[in-house]
Amino acid sequence: MKKLLGLAFLFCGLIGFNAQAQDEAVEEITDEEIAKFAAMEDSVMAFYEQKNVELISMIKENEVIDGAGRYNDIKGAWEDEAKLAEIEITDEEKVAYEAILEFMGSLSTEVRELKIGLIKNDDVLGIATYNKVNKAMKANPEVKEKVDSLMAELKEKRTPAEEESTSDES
Repeated sequence: MKKLLGLAFLFCGLIGFNAQAQDEAVEEITDEEIAKFAAMEDSVMAFYEQKNVELISMIKENEVIDGAGRYNDIKGAWEDEAKLAEIEITDEEKVAYEAILEFMGSLSTEVRELKIGLIKNDDVLGIATYNKVNKAMKANPEVKEKVDSLMAELKEKRTPAEEESTSDES
């Protein structure tokens, strides 16, 4: 009887190990999947950086608010009527600041929608691949390191081109 019970535990253990091995085999991440994931993340980051440049430009070049200094004054006083009166904010400055806030609010929505669109697009990444790589990154630091390394390479490749196009406009 003890031998039968021991054999049953051994058998159950082997089944459990076999199921775990199958799960790991299914979750194996290819270099192509990692590259697609990193490219998607880099595309989102590039879009965010571009929009952030637009935001900074919107603040610095705003004729009503007259630059970053005044913007910071308004930002610090916003939603406090006494402070707004103290800095003598004009109605035009309120409208301009609200436009900047609206742009900032739409920025997070645009970035999220872009990322979701890229994830859902099977030609770019696909939901299954996103979930698979994302899960692997959380479980395995080596996978996260690979993704981070590829993203750094992609950023390095695109940054000089962006700087050239920015300096050409000046």
